[in-house]
Amino acid sequence: MPGPIKEFSSLPARAELRGDDAVSGSITGAGSGGVVAFRQSSVRREGVPRIGVIYNPRSHGNKGRDLALHSRGDNAPDIAIATPGKRRQMPAQLEEFARSGIDYLIINGGDGTVRDVLTCGQPFFGDNWPRIAVLPKGKTNALNVDLGAPKDWTLDAAIDALDSGREVRRRPLAIEPLDHSAGVLQGFILGAGAFTRAIRAGQGAHRIGAFNSMVVGVTTGWAMSQILLGGARNKYRRGVKMELLLGDRKTPLPHSGLGEEDRRMVLFASTLKKMPFRLQPFGKRKGAIRLAAMDRPLRRYTPLLPAVAAGLDGDYLAGRGFHRAETDRLEMHVEGQFILDGEAFPPGNYSVTLGPELCFVVP
Repeated sequence: MPGPIKEFSSLPARAELRGDDAVSGSITGAGSGGVVAFRQSSVRREGVPRIGVIYNPRSHGNKGRDLALHSRGDNAPDIAIATPGKRRQMPAQLEEFARSGIDYLIINGGDGTVRDVLTCGQPFFGDNWPRIAVLPKGKTNALNVDLGAPKDWTLDAAIDALDSGREVRRRPLAIEPLDHSAGVLQGFILGAGAFTRAIRAGQGAHRIGAFNSMVVGVTTGWAMSQILLGGARNKYRRGVKMELLLGDRKTPLPHSGLGEEDRRMVLFASTLKKMPFRLQPFGKRKGAIRLAAMDRPLRRYTPLLPAVAAGLDGDYLAGRGFHRAETDRLEMHVEGQFILDGEAFPPGNYSVTLGPELCFVVP
């Protein structure tokens, strides 16, 4: 039974991301948290691709599956499989992949696993990541909605796609405390305010068997009902204190004056081009980082919310409490927790910029 969302009291320390405190499983064994040695040869063979696999056994769609490989003969790629039992084991495993010069990284897990891989791997890969494939085994897999890989994609099929697949390029959000007191998080969907509470409500949807785009619809509908029907003290409608500054000039995102001017009901930002459940919260914005924010609109305006979420656009919406923007840098001062790819991180003052360009492989 899926539990509540994971809450982090702090961002990962820089030493943790470098692997200074990591537990590195044996590179020659397959024990819990370890790395299976490269299957064909410990010495790199010319012309033979080297593949690293991160397999998250805790992901919703993984129950010991997708580890079997068909025989590929003498010219088979060299493959190593890492199964991190805990997130703190992941940096050492990714460092080993980087040291080995892998050509292809396959991530078997959901959006949270992708976030952890990108966050923990950044100190080792920098701007030179190998090509990446994602086997969508999480609860929602929003990244995969954008990339378009099959829901039942297998490890064998992902390996075949190294030669036959197409490439999709995306850049994650990079989130760092303004005081540089912790490491940089990397992920694709950022939210705060009612978004955080809706994600919590989504755990109830998981318990009744709703996953992937279905759970997005359930949680979106729940949040909308609270915003539409809740009273002035309703935690959805009151929002949280936040200040949003855009670009290098730190231009404040306008506020309609509806509700408390230092509060927003919701913040949502992403670099993805296509959202689950066919939502279009950013309207026509096509910039690097797209964001949507909502003040506390008058009750007569809140029926617009479903249409706005579906893509309704127009300058008149700002005066009604609905704001959209595109930027390459966001400064975020938020008093409530924020969500990055399904998990909660602490309040604070953060910069949100673009991470490295990544090349994803899909069929």
